[in-house]
Amino acid sequence: MAKGRVEGKVAIVTGGARGIGKATAIRLAEEGAAVAVFDILDEGAAVAAEITAAGGRAVFVKLDLTREAAVQGAVTQVLEAFGAIDVLVNNAATPGVNKLVHEMSEAEWDFVFNINVKGTFFMTKHVLPSMMARKSGSIVNFSSIYGLIGSADLPAYHATKGAVLLMSKTDAICYAPYGIRVNAVHPGSTKTELFLQAAETWPKGKEDYLAMMGEKHPLTLGEPVDVANCVLFLASDEARFVTGTSLVCDGGYTAQ
Repeated sequence: MAKGRVEGKVAIVTGGARGIGKATAIRLAEEGAAVAVFDILDEGAAVAAEITAAGGRAVFVKLDLTREAAVQGAVTQVLEAFGAIDVLVNNAATPGVNKLVHEMSEAEWDFVFNINVKGTFFMTKHVLPSMMARKSGSIVNFSSIYGLIGSADLPAYHATKGAVLLMSKTDAICYAPYGIRVNAVHPGSTKTELFLQAAETWPKGKEDYLAMMGEKHPLTLGEPVDVANCVLFLASDEARFVTGTSLVCDGGYTAQ
């Protein structure tokens, strides 16, 4: 039987309780990785249990990514449980409030940056020493199509995703001498729980919203596993010569 694509590796997936994070945690486990599911939501425990029930190895760590001491402790917990960290997937994020810049408060702006940017910084900072010591590792940061293009909404979210992209490129250069790869993924609209909840609130109805958004993507809307498979590639040794780049998984949205 062929080995899994990330057989023997240890991965952390932030925001792993649902949506793309959950799909990523499950795909990595299916391909042989031990997975630490990090999330502030208790639902992450069920994801770890699902992986374990399927014969994989997983732990759940409830975590507020905006607290550095908590992040450091969570990373130490994974090292104690599995002995190493080979893959870090910085997936956790929030869109924040949908207001224009002149309408936003400082607290609303900071809330988005604290999770999307500072959380990615804290996780990367505290995972890097163990990867540097082993001279190996793959970090996959979640940007977005809105880290590449603009739109008339969510200015703080767009700004954070642009920041994550440039963090990825800079870290890729800085840590290449240690054999650590850092890449960004840029999903388009994907049928996660949050996306479908937004569809439910659309004034013209859910089906109209899905049709409208589907038309923006030449290949139509994505499923969480579609993005998870892109992360799997970047996490695996198949991508050993890939660093500092963007993997756009958007069904053709930004090709137009």
